[in-house]
Amino acid sequence: MLSKSFLLFVSKPIKPYNKIIQVDSDKSISIRSFLIGAISHNISEIKNVLESDDIFSCINCLRKLGVKIERVKTGHYLIYGKGLGSLYAKRNTILDCGNSGTTARLLIGLLSTNPDILVKIKGDYSLNKRNMRKLVDLMSEFGATFLPKNKSNFPLTLMSSEIPIGIEYKAGISAQLKSAAIFAGLNANGVTNIIEEKKSRNHTENMLLQSSNVLKIKKNNKGQNHIKVFGKNYLDLLKINVGGDPSSAAFFTALTLLTPRAKLKIKNVGLNSRRIGFYNLLKKHGAKIKFKNIKNINYEDVGDIEVQSSKLKTINAGSDYYVSSTDEYPILFVIAALTKGTSVFRGIGDLANKESNRIEEMRKILNQISVKCKSTKNETKIFGQIKIKKVDSTIKVPNIGDHRICMSAVILSLVTGIKAEIKNFETVRTSSPSFLQIIKSLGGSFEIKKSS
Repeated sequence: MLSKSFLLFVSKPIKPYNKIIQVDSDKSISIRSFLIGAISHNISEIKNVLESDDIFSCINCLRKLGVKIERVKTGHYLIYGKGLGSLYAKRNTILDCGNSGTTARLLIGLLSTNPDILVKIKGDYSLNKRNMRKLVDLMSEFGATFLPKNKSNFPLTLMSSEIPIGIEYKAGISAQLKSAAIFAGLNANGVTNIIEEKKSRNHTENMLLQSSNVLKIKKNNKGQNHIKVFGKNYLDLLKINVGGDPSSAAFFTALTLLTPRAKLKIKNVGLNSRRIGFYNLLKKHGAKIKFKNIKNINYEDVGDIEVQSSKLKTINAGSDYYVSSTDEYPILFVIAALTKGTSVFRGIGDLANKESNRIEEMRKILNQISVKCKSTKNETKIFGQIKIKKVDSTIKVPNIGDHRICMSAVILSLVTGIKAEIKNFETVRTSSPSFLQIIKSLGGSFEIKKSS
């Protein structure tokens, strides 16, 4: 099911459009649905699942761990839950997480306190380069062991804890680490206490709140969320209809904002308050963006996004925005490059440990169109221009295995008319398999060539 390698060429600017689209389903919720369904009781039913490479990696890993997963039809799956602590694989089974950092971190959370687990975890070349030190240290607190010792990137061998005990954990900007701690706590003895020092994505909590006595959330005396995970409890089956991914929608939002006389409605998008920092930031800086028809389904807000081309002000993004718009920073950098004046993005140091070093890779791309960037470890300044001189050279993106960088380069090319050549564009299938199809429906043109 994984994609064959190909190059993408973009050579013409997009024309004004007025369209209604629906984007791919939310990746974060899709992955969590399978993982929680696997350790719940009875048969969980998930509809409108994102069918992308990252989700297939998650499904393949769970099947190797003895979980029966049935595809009813496109986007509709049944997960035959085995209950807590019931995952099993032969010793030294290899679990390949592909490009999916979410699958890797959350699955390790589940397996670290699951009895009698000895497996090897690996990913593709991009995931294998990412630093997992914080995850390894966190799961070691639950009693898990990782080999080779002192190694902080995949492949790693995981030995689960023999007697897992609940821990105290202060959660920062990483929703994946917080979720890994929650998952490990589900099968640990006693209570795992998690203090949210930064409010990151809460999809895991929203799903688990549907089971009584598993998880409670209260405010502490500092106004922070105190998440209590009660180990060894019964998890009820899930019934979830996954909304559209706000991170995928961000790229079409950006295209519309930057294309003169363009209008767009994006239907049924997840509008969880912890996922819409991109939209809130841009609205603050002059973007014509409206949320309509909002409904709450399974503790998640879902609604429509209406966008039209806008005259934007330079962006000043403090560190508070990072947690709620992590995946959108590459496309934010594109918007900043095409907005006159100096835009500043603070508190972004963690971008260096994504599928690629996103600060550095976006700097290289913007330099190719003569837009200057200055970066320190935790801050980037982009010296934007409204009119980009159409250069004879081509925006070139090498094979770095980063879907968000590839998508950002396409939007930059379509808006400026500067040619782009993007290697290994198939990596976009990890999160947004419909991306090119939607670009085409909006009037964008491109050419696909097989990699040699």
